[in-house]
Amino acid sequence: MMKKIKIGVIGAGRIGKIHVDNLRKHPQAEIVAISDLFAGDELAEWASSRGISIVTKNSEEILTNKDIDAVFICSSTDTHVPLIKQAAEQGKHIFCEKPISMDIRQTEEALEAVRRAGVQFQVGFNRRFDHNFKRVREHVQTGAIGQVQLVKITSRDPNPPSEEYIKVSGGIFMDMMIHDFDMARFLSGSEVEEVFTRGNVLVDPAFAKYGDVDTTIVTLRFANGALGAIDCSRKAAYGYDQRAEVFGSKGSATAANDYPNTVVLSTEEGTSSDKPLHFFLERYNAAYIEETEQFIDCLLKGEDVPVNGQDGRQAERIAMAAKMSMELNRVVKLSEIE
Repeated sequence: MMKKIKIGVIGAGRIGKIHVDNLRKHPQAEIVAISDLFAGDELAEWASSRGISIVTKNSEEILTNKDIDAVFICSSTDTHVPLIKQAAEQGKHIFCEKPISMDIRQTEEALEAVRRAGVQFQVGFNRRFDHNFKRVREHVQTGAIGQVQLVKITSRDPNPPSEEYIKVSGGIFMDMMIHDFDMARFLSGSEVEEVFTRGNVLVDPAFAKYGDVDTTIVTLRFANGALGAIDCSRKAAYGYDQRAEVFGSKGSATAANDYPNTVVLSTEEGTSSDKPLHFFLERYNAAYIEETEQFIDCLLKGEDVPVNGQDGRQAERIAMAAKMSMELNRVVKLSEIE
């Protein structure tokens, strides 16, 4: 009989439901239960339509369920650390959405609990599984572009979030750019050592109310001597803009945006094409599927997961350094974030 990994999903908002639907595509994954603080008839009906009979408001019912092998933590960031600790204590493998926490000390505590328990722990940095960025990484690893010298990342959302979200988001560096900081490490193959940040409010005054910015440039210095630059905006009028380039001594590898099609219309009036895929759910749909498949496959084979707690910790340290740099108007070394 085919072995199955039995899973509990904690948090059934947008990202939790995406993971549920993606997990159902894996023949050796079985979703046993879903918990959500606001679970009601609507969620129960949604779960039932996917063959999931246990829906609860209490995450303890998932964490103490001995039939469950692994949990997907998709709830709000402030709940991650206690849930990780409890899941580890119960011997359950863990997939956790980013960031692990907003406090590096709490993140360390969570990762120590994972280490003590000896369970697998994967962070939801889905962009690592994007077909474009994976290919850039491969060219870096094979030495096709030579010694890495520059890393450039563009990260722009089509629209800013609501004020309700802004006030609890943790800020642009921890909420939005944490993916870009992970990409910087992933694409360069090196750790970030220094950060310098400039930021401003140019899109929505609501960001200023909560000590946040909506437009920023972060420059990086890597341990291997390479330099990096990330430009980020909460609003690009033309849609979701996600590009990257790694430049080296032998050449460069560039990842462009994904489009609904590659047709360019050319007439006497000029040329035109479609806008990029509009948002992350479209752009990274395949990447979300791939990250869940690899997590399940690693559990089945007893192999290490591809994105671990250390990756989550390092991205958080860069995010904290970026914010500190903006506030202090100086270069911040990663060694200061401990």
